[in-house]
Amino acid sequence: MGSKIGDTMTQKKAKVAGHLAKHQQVIQRLTPTTLFMVVAATAALGYVAGSYHYQIEAAIGPVFGYNAHSGSIDFSSLQRTYNDLAANYDGKLDVNTLIQGANSGLVTAAGDQYTVYMSPTESTSYNNGLEGNIGGGIGAVIGMKNSQATIMSVLDNNPAKTAGLLANDTILEVNDQSTTGWTVDKTVGVIRGDAGTTVKLKIQRGSDTKEYSVTRAIINNPSVISSVVDGVGTITISRFDEQTGNLSQLAAQSFKKQNVKSVILDLRDNPGGFVDAAVSVAGLWLNNQVIVTERTGTTVKETLRSGDNAILAGVPTVVLVNNNSASASEIVAGALQDHKAATLVGEKTFGKGSVQQLIPLNGGAQLKVTVARWYTPNGKNITKDGITPDTIVGLTQANVDASVDPQVDAAKKALSL
Repeated sequence: MGSKIGDTMTQKKAKVAGHLAKHQQVIQRLTPTTLFMVVAATAALGYVAGSYHYQIEAAIGPVFGYNAHSGSIDFSSLQRTYNDLAANYDGKLDVNTLIQGANSGLVTAAGDQYTVYMSPTESTSYNNGLEGNIGGGIGAVIGMKNSQATIMSVLDNNPAKTAGLLANDTILEVNDQSTTGWTVDKTVGVIRGDAGTTVKLKIQRGSDTKEYSVTRAIINNPSVISSVVDGVGTITISRFDEQTGNLSQLAAQSFKKQNVKSVILDLRDNPGGFVDAAVSVAGLWLNNQVIVTERTGTTVKETLRSGDNAILAGVPTVVLVNNNSASASEIVAGALQDHKAATLVGEKTFGKGSVQQLIPLNGGAQLKVTVARWYTPNGKNITKDGITPDTIVGLTQANVDASVDPQVDAAKKALSL
């Protein structure tokens, strides 16, 4: 065995030596003038590729399914501004921060509130929010009730529920700090922390005061929660992420097995998310029908239709919406309303009728850019106007304080329950 390996290595060395000799002969046959021309041509090609790479990219981009622009901007004034700043500024400048600021300013100047540059940190935060990854927390929805931070609901399989916290618990203190005068954001910010650490809460429940020490964890926060009460199935969707379509379908299948007689789809305070997820949800009621049309200018870019598995088709349905129901939420609400597959109850929706695409940039940054406008099946773009419900019903802070929900009551009335 050892002899064979030795013979093979000797043969390989001989071949390599032969190849080197041949290459040396070729090089030796090249005259100095020829060598200069080869080197010059290579340098010129490199210069052209470097100087015109955006034009080259724009030309071949469509072949590979992406858009590219061949234009360029004269950044000499930006360089001059930086030079003067660096030469005269009495302080320390972070070049990376300056570059991120320049990128952000460039994109903001486009004048579209939905077209934004996100730094690597902002991108991580945005992506986590889109997927419901909020880091360490206790798994409770916090709101204001009677001017006091209050637990509005607790999420299954999360620390708050395990510890025994309940909906309508008033949060008096967090880590021995009084919450009087605190906003919801501040309360949530103090409660959140690294997974595995603990947070101390003082709670008022009725006339009783209780203290809890809750260990924070990575929160299991699904985008879809469903329940069945007295034959009415309720699907609450908090956002449209990659799991929303599948989770909604599972909820619908469960409803069918339980022979629900009607459904309430709650899209209140849902800021939107992925268009594909919205199409999947609308497809629970609509069988092979147009859900949304995307246009760039007057050109139809894409028409998205539902599949052929409308599990809840024909089941009496009410969709709850409010002023914070936006984007993908409005796609679902608009499609179901236009096709008369559901009744809308609540308040006029937000009015976001544009589609954004996420484009990865260097270093983990992202560009979120408006690429199209979307239209309901009846051809309406709801930008600024929103969608008007069939039955308009408000929800006031006084309603929340009194633990009543007139919008849900109106939904049940519409379903003749």
